[in-house]
Amino acid sequence: MTAPLLGTTAAASGVAAALGADGYALVEGCIDAEHVASARAEVERLLTTTPFGRDDFEGRKTRRVYALFAKTRALDDLATHPLVLGVLDDVLGNYQLSAPTAIEIGPGERAQPLHPDDAIYPVPRPHPELVVNVMWPLEDFTAANGATRVVPGSHRWENELPTPSTEALSIEMPAGSALLYLGSLWHGGGANHTEWARVGVVMHYAVSWLRQVENHTLAVPPAVARALPERLQELLGYNVFPPFLGYVDGRHPRRLLEH
Repeated sequence: MTAPLLGTTAAASGVAAALGADGYALVEGCIDAEHVASARAEVERLLTTTPFGRDDFEGRKTRRVYALFAKTRALDDLATHPLVLGVLDDVLGNYQLSAPTAIEIGPGERAQPLHPDDAIYPVPRPHPELVVNVMWPLEDFTAANGATRVVPGSHRWENELPTPSTEALSIEMPAGSALLYLGSLWHGGGANHTEWARVGVVMHYAVSWLRQVENHTLAVPPAVARALPERLQELLGYNVFPPFLGYVDGRHPRRLLEH
């Protein structure tokens, strides 16, 4: 069984439809090999000073790089990929980056507990979608090295919980793909049964009226954000949710960057 495959020419509306039907969609060939290699080299550089996780959820043999956009420019294009933003426009409307993270699942890591990413918000299910994630594999993801696991259709669950018999599908995908999945979908990182680490970057977006999981206006202060592309500035929180949620001293946050 495989994820729904959608070519790079697929319209954002088609990907959004797949998300509505299955909770996830896989688009292959979104970035080329050169882009993958550049992003991976930067992530591996950052990983050299990154500690392992603090609990079973973060992964005790897993390393996670936070505050990505304060540390590297190699991932800016992933955060603002046109197809991804088109899907987000369709599914979320107004949105921003919430918890983007580079993740290295090390050899011997156990499978992460299944979970929906929107569970951190106290909003009863069912509800309109609050979160969309995009996993960018920076090497081929396989069932053996810890590919992301999803429970198809679980975005429609109300009060159901996974059981020991719940089947989670490992999404095998080549480097350069984009796996999009809803925050309401039950999913988790896979176990790594190989001798090599598995590296990817997840871009976690949430509707703009929710508080971001990571405080990007502190992680990426004005002195750094000022040099970023305007769309990325907005995604990091230097923006307002209409009509004026998020202003600074009564003005649009962009004024802070302009001065």
